Amino acid sequence: MRITGYRTLTTIQEWARPVGDANGVFADGVTTLPVVLVDTDEGVTGVGLGSHAGIEGVFAAIEGEDPRGVSALYDRMLRRAFKAGHAGAVFGTIGALDTALWDIKARAAGEPLWRLLGGRDRTVPAYASGLDIGLGDEELAAAYGLYAERGLRSAKLKGGLDVEDDRRRLALVRDVLADAGGARPRLMLDANETWSRKEAVRHVRELERTLDLAWVEEPVRRWDAEGLAVVQRGVRAAVASGENLTGLEQFRPLLAAGALDVVQTAAVGGVTHFLRTAALAHAHDLPVSPIGNIPVGLLHAATAVPNHLVSELQDLRPPVGIAADLDIEDGAFVLGDSPGLGLTVFTEAIEALDRTPAPADPAGPGVRPERAGLRLLAAERTTDSDRSPTRPRRAEPEAATADRRVPAIEH
Repeated sequence: MRITGYRTLTTIQEWARPVGDANGVFADGVTTLPVVLVDTDEGVTGVGLGSHAGIEGVFAAIEGEDPRGVSALYDRMLRRAFKAGHAGAVFGTIGALDTALWDIKARAAGEPLWRLLGGRDRTVPAYASGLDIGLGDEELAAAYGLYAERGLRSAKLKGGLDVEDDRRRLALVRDVLADAGGARPRLMLDANETWSRKEAVRHVRELERTLDLAWVEEPVRRWDAEGLAVVQRGVRAAVASGENLTGLEQFRPLLAAGALDVVQTAAVGGVTHFLRTAALAHAHDLPVSPIGNIPVGLLHAATAVPNHLVSELQDLRPPVGIAADLDIEDGAFVLGDSPGLGLTVFTEAIEALDRTPAPADPAGPGVRPERAGLRLLAAERTTDSDRSPTRPRRAEPEAATADRRVPAIEH
């Protein structure tokens, strides 16, 4: 079997509500999702979800190769990109191609990837994560009520801009999950690198006067090993980070500093990156937790590592033109038996799209505000010149109602 070519597509996720974090909000609730299809001479095509940046150059490292040698091909791609650096979007491209190769390998073997990787249990524990900083209280309660109906009892909220807003919103979601019954709700807060070290400690300590946080995520800059360690020692909550790190070399200083309690990797980084990061975390007796909107590849991989903690579930509806063989039941992803990742891509539906996301407000979750990390007090708001969603924005009332629900991800 040989790799013969690739195709790229870009679909959209229709959230039916505003989505964003401390860095900005997409008010129209539409985000893009790049898709990579890798073809072979035996008619087996693999699916990867991730960046297209620099794909022509990176693909040259695997063209004509046997796709089943995935780990070696991953290293070939890293070597191809090493001079300019494999960070950022290029690392996402490598991850997308890597995920597609794992998909091909499992499809060729006629097995779901979770079984090929040595997983025993197809069930992967999940937590709810709504990219919810743009929601008003009623919309927030309705959104997490839908997660609760699927059995989720853990939730991660976006925040970090105002301590009292965070306190109210976390308590509201806690009560929604508690009212659904079952396990005691677990709460997490994701600041998306918006704090300084001291601000992070002050903010989280203030929340911890009345709330029990399981973890605080990305409290300071992703590479700030000393700063993360300061926060880790200064609060009761665990510190989680790693979704934006691009290679084991970026994790080493954080682990050496004792800066992390939960090691995270993003779905965009690919399956091989996750497996290696999980092994590194395991060597430090730390759990690993996948991050991402459609983390299908990492869900399969999570079944095969001993230190998986819980995986992120962001939306209960699939991206346009993509279906996956998995369900959400009793607070967990349940993987199916379809070969490979179990993904089906409807290319005609994606190519027919005529909608693109509207400009984000203020600049989108991917653009760091000018004053991030410079707000010294926990309740100090941003100024008009550095507009971020300091107060919950309100979605259209119908966006979170029960009749708008769709299956988690279609078969």
